[in-house]
Amino acid sequence: MFTLVVQSLLTITRSLTVQKDIFDRILSFLLGASWAFVLFGALITFKTFMVLGFILSFFITMAFVIVSLFMILALDAFSINRQRLVEAKKQTKLLEKIYSKHTK
Repeated sequence: MFTLVVQSLLTITRSLTVQKDIFDRILSFLLGASWAFVLFGALITFKTFMVLGFILSFFITMAFVIVSLFMILALDAFSINRQRLVEAKKQTKLLEKIYSKHTK
């Protein structure tokens, strides 16, 4: 079951991303794995704490989901900062070309 989930995550990651850099591919994979961790972790947490009652199990599961979403937020922040860096490099190269053209 776990290998099926990992294989499907890899397939989805490959088909949805047309990214060049290995760093971007790793981030995309980790983002998909994080979502799977949140979903399966919430299910397992809910079933585990169901012995203590529905309300307590629900609140513990919500706490788990909220804490786990920080992992997704961190990976998104890495991805966005990486994209900003790539764009800044492109803009710098373009500005240097314009500057060198006008200073001749």
